[in-house]
Amino acid sequence: MINYSPLWETMRQRDVSTYTLIHKYGINPRTINNLKHNKSITMFTLERLCEILNCEPNDIIRFEKE
Repeated sequence: MINYSPLWETMRQRDVSTYTLIHKYGINPRTINNLKHNKSITMFTLERLCEILNCEPNDIIRFEKE
């Protein structure tokens, strides 16, 4: 199962809020909702988040075996 819990810590460390992602960087609010509920996002979105947060994918996602 994909888990986005590392994203929230990375955002805290870089002082980036969901408001900033939506209003400054144009991330769709529906995408934020998907992240909050561990639903799928596109590779484009993952790449964009990495660029915005200056991080690697493992700073955003975690794979957990069920």
